Amino acid sequence: MRGQGFIFWLVAAAFLIGMFALTLGVRNEYPFFAGYVILQFIVLATAWNILGGYAGYVNFGTSAFFGVGVYIAIMLFKAFNLPIVVQIAGAALVGGVLGLGVGFLTLRMQGIFFSIATIALTIIIETFITNWKFVGGAAGIQLQRPPVTAPFESYVKMLFFVQAALVVIAVAVARYIQNSWIGRGLQALRDDELAAECTGVPTLKLKLIACCLSGALMSAAGAPQAMYLQFANPESAFNLNYSVSALAMALIGGTGHWIGPILGAILLGVTQQLLTVTISSEVNVLILGVMLVLFVVGAPSGLIGLVARRVKRGGGR
Repeated sequence: MRGQGFIFWLVAAAFLIGMFALTLGVRNEYPFFAGYVILQFIVLATAWNILGGYAGYVNFGTSAFFGVGVYIAIMLFKAFNLPIVVQIAGAALVGGVLGLGVGFLTLRMQGIFFSIATIALTIIIETFITNWKFVGGAAGIQLQRPPVTAPFESYVKMLFFVQAALVVIAVAVARYIQNSWIGRGLQALRDDELAAECTGVPTLKLKLIACCLSGALMSAAGAPQAMYLQFANPESAFNLNYSVSALAMALIGGTGHWIGPILGAILLGVTQQLLTVTISSEVNVLILGVMLVLFVVGAPSGLIGLVARRVKRGGGR
């Protein structure tokens, strides 16, 4: 296990070095605009999997936590002119506290009732932000980016690297949970919550931990969004597409392993970016639905399960 941990951090360091090298070596800005979105998808899908995959609680509240991250960052920037790193930290803190609060209120619900409650959360918070004039209200808010921090040449490149760092943090958290007593407990309650409680598994405590960490990572992923677009409004920040995409990417990649959401986010994210350039961004929703149906029907365990079956068949021969 220690050897695997060393390899993971070695790969993570190489990934960050590679991302940093790209910001210095590539002049064209578009790869960083597109790459930022794909990296953001990885964080969201990984965060969703902590609660939706490991614990089995299907969460449609991703857009709520994402939007909270966007507007906490806006508030901190407008009120105190704080740098992007502090904005992300503040968004993660608020997202974690919100996740904990929502957990206390909703995690005793199960199945469709929990999913409906998370959708209601998005509507409630969006309504509040729509009436908060300090952050632009329903009309939205335009933002002027501060001067870029060296050694980055542009603010977009800096945000691209920041999102890459968030990917490492999110994946490290998901990997730790899966390999720890928390992951084993979440798997037990996902398989049979009543049986897990009878054997002494602290199910409510584990679900609150998962909800808190998932919410913190989702909000952190949303924090740079306003500076990325230089604009934010409630309709886009709390768009339900974030919830559907995070769920779909985790399911397509496979919810049983921390690598699954990464694969699903890369596959779907790259496909959507290519379609946006070659055809139209409107096709993205169609492709999302088609791929989700295909994987649910043909590979319910996702890409991870598909590969595992192929390897098992090959070994049997």
